[in-house]
Amino acid sequence: MPKMKTVRGAAKRFKRTKNKIKRGSAFRSHILTKKSPKRERKLRAPKYVSKVDVARVELMLCMK
Repeated sequence: MPKMKTVRGAAKRFKRTKNKIKRGSAFRSHILTKKSPKRERKLRAPKYVSKVDVARVELMLCMK
């Protein structure tokens, strides 16, 4: 059986930390003029993949 290939799009979007998978925040690439500074600041904070999706993301990143 051949080796599993990493989904390259997923590799660019997710990063493995000690026990969680870090992801980027949505809604912060453009049209930022109408968003309040408070909202922009909150979007800067690190986000993590939910427990429900961890197994699927690990499969895409060939971590299992």
